[in-house]
Amino acid sequence: MQIAEEIESLICARYPILYLVSSEEARVGGVLAAIAERRQKKVFEWSCTMGLVEAGASIQSQRARNAPTKEPLVALDQVVDEIEPAIFVFKDFHPFLTRGNTTVIRRLKEIALQLKNSRKTVILLSPILELPPDLEKEVTVLPFPLPAHDDLAALLARIEAEVAGLTNVAIDLDGPGRERILQAALGLTLVEAENVLARMLVQHQRLGADLVPEVLREKQQLIRKSGLLEYYATNESFATIGGLEALKDWLRKRAVAFTVKARAFGLPAPKGLLLLGVQGCGKSLCAKAVSNVWQVPLLRFDMGRMFGSLVGSSEENVRRAIAVAESVAPAVLWVDEIDKAFAGSAGSAVSDGGTSARVFGTLLTWLAEKTAPVFVVATANDISQLPPELLRKGRLDEIFFVELPDATERRDIFAIHLRKRGRNPEGFDLAALAAASRDLSGAEIEEAVISALYEAFAAGEELADSHLQMVLGQTVPLAKTMSEHLQRLRTWAAGRARPASLRRG
Repeated sequence: MQIAEEIESLICARYPILYLVSSEEARVGGVLAAIAERRQKKVFEWSCTMGLVEAGASIQSQRARNAPTKEPLVALDQVVDEIEPAIFVFKDFHPFLTRGNTTVIRRLKEIALQLKNSRKTVILLSPILELPPDLEKEVTVLPFPLPAHDDLAALLARIEAEVAGLTNVAIDLDGPGRERILQAALGLTLVEAENVLARMLVQHQRLGADLVPEVLREKQQLIRKSGLLEYYATNESFATIGGLEALKDWLRKRAVAFTVKARAFGLPAPKGLLLLGVQGCGKSLCAKAVSNVWQVPLLRFDMGRMFGSLVGSSEENVRRAIAVAESVAPAVLWVDEIDKAFAGSAGSAVSDGGTSARVFGTLLTWLAEKTAPVFVVATANDISQLPPELLRKGRLDEIFFVELPDATERRDIFAIHLRKRGRNPEGFDLAALAAASRDLSGAEIEEAVISALYEAFAAGEELADSHLQMVLGQTVPLAKTMSEHLQRLRTWAAGRARPASLRRG
């Protein structure tokens, strides 16, 4: 593990104080114990409830601990008094590093100077980074990464070995199935991954690739706790989207891009795409479907939640939302109607003191530099509201233009919505319906089917072509009321964006 090697090298180089940002105390403790064994050092652990005790000591022996060491200053004095080479792990020490705790901060500065000439190291372990400016020069901060693919593979192998002798438990995992489980578990801590695998065994008496949604539900809890992103559980698939075959094909080819095999082949994780086009033609539906097809969580980035009343809080909210998305990666991040979210960024200095521009800049920088497998699906209806920085290659992989459905696609859309509402599409003249629905979007066709159902129900009749034809005759397409806007979109997209459909007509 690369982080273990880095920690060990810093300890050997006598860095006095390391700050490890992680919520996985047990996993970090295992790494430090292995380092201490190799370097012939003791490990002591401190918490505000237990005081300073030797790591690995039993609960009974900890009862005889020195109670005064619960106080941070007393515990820090013990660090200085210890003669043997040792590693001192202070858990959840961040509340004592706030501005009001000047004596604790000062004592840490003094200890940092003394430890440079000793074989002792202080490690602050906390899920939250709270570091006062007074200690910035003395403390080295290391984010402790979540378990990698190999860590999760070792966990899965251990669980398989433990249940191998049980007759009431089945392991139904081939190579691809095991890879799907491991990919879905990326972003979980080892404890969270072990819990969800154990739940599968308890509830289903087996481990199988078809149980990947169980892992995604575990990630759903992490997203809900953040309060900044929305988790979308969707049943949509490419089969529920009429047309857009070029876009579907592009997405299918990238479905395996998050696997180890793809990495070995040299493929980078796809960055994302921008879907531009007419309202109601399936842009948002594609975002929902791709997460289901790829078997990764779908997170909705709501710009309204990002803007806070305090100065600087909006940018911090964006950074926190990005951190949450990366923590559960691989994932799909859906930024709906991004043109409306950043419509005022150009004049932001006048309208909101530059907040929109700074938020937009934070998002742009992340899009250009992100390495986590977070696939961004941004949708837009008005290209004039989007700044050119978003459209350049490198931030997103591709721009697709979603046109109004052609006759063949309209037939498919009618069939999908009739089937969804319990009707057999073969009982309807789909060709005639497609001809009567020219210039209608997919959403307008769906609404026409629903309205026709109301008409049939009110008349006490079964849904028929006549009801659908009547409703279609009364529908005024949005494409006609917004014809100038649609023409501007088509003009801009010509030569700048790929068509999402294979055919037009």
